[in-house]
Amino acid sequence: MVGTGVIGAGWAARVLAQGLDVVAWDVAPGWQEKLRSAVANAWPALSQLGLAPGAGVHRLRCANSLQEASAEADFIQESAPERLALKRGLLAEIDVAAPVDVLIASSTSGLKPSDLQADCAHPERIVVGHPFNPVYLLPLVEVLGGELTVDESVERAIDFYAALGMQPLRVRTEIDGFLSDRLQEALWREALHLVNDDVATTEELDAAIVYGPGLRWACMGTFLSYHLAGGEQGMTHFMRQFGPALKLPWTRLEAPELTEDLVQKVANGTARQAAGRTVKELERLRDDCLIAIMRALQRFEIGAGQALSRHDAERTMADGSQRSAGLGVYGDRA
Repeated sequence: MVGTGVIGAGWAARVLAQGLDVVAWDVAPGWQEKLRSAVANAWPALSQLGLAPGAGVHRLRCANSLQEASAEADFIQESAPERLALKRGLLAEIDVAAPVDVLIASSTSGLKPSDLQADCAHPERIVVGHPFNPVYLLPLVEVLGGELTVDESVERAIDFYAALGMQPLRVRTEIDGFLSDRLQEALWREALHLVNDDVATTEELDAAIVYGPGLRWACMGTFLSYHLAGGEQGMTHFMRQFGPALKLPWTRLEAPELTEDLVQKVANGTARQAAGRTVKELERLRDDCLIAIMRALQRFEIGAGQALSRHDAERTMADGSQRSAGLGVYGDRA
């Protein structure tokens, strides 16, 4: 793990829960203590979902250099800040230090892999593996390669992420922001306009999602939900009935100017919503809620629940193979 902020620490926790070793490295002051604290905070949630044989926080080691971390890894996940020049240079350094058969993945949330791999000597192994916070619970990971990435690298990354209990989504066309973030960004921009124009507060807008479409999205997403809204005739009727509304001035997708006043409105609103609870407390509440939702969906084999069931079954089979053969299923280190 190169980069151990919120995303990098989330990756570390997920991988450790699968019984692998994690070698991490960062440059931020005090990163070792922060990383171990973040993993410890995630561990109760991971324990609820079930840990792989041999899993433990003791398998986390902090390297003294980028070269040390890269040279010892079987798979490398870069999660540095979202700045192209920084990531591009960092990936080039990792590329020099890592064995040539080791995949190098970036957690970037929107930078094109073709741009990221431009300075690498072995660009064919550079992929994007974009996760979602909290990485240790949410199964989605968007996977894509750049112009110089070979298909085998993308397929190997998909296989690795699936072995971690994730739901890899191959992004077939290289595009800024990929898929999920482009959808989230559209909702975020509209929400900022509504706050900026004093139409609604942050609490009201979150309620508008939490108690309505958010529950539908957890299992069916947007398109299938709208298909049902069309009645027996499905999406065809929905599009004909509600399609004309797309020409109405309901949304303003161009982002509003981020004035200090808007920033303060949003910050004040979310502070009220936090109600004095620390980020760590809210993270644990979120984790408990996500596990309850995923376990509920698991009963119906749909959405994230289906991904959880598949991984539980694979882990059970792997555990049986380990006992009979005395061998590990996965590689030693990530």
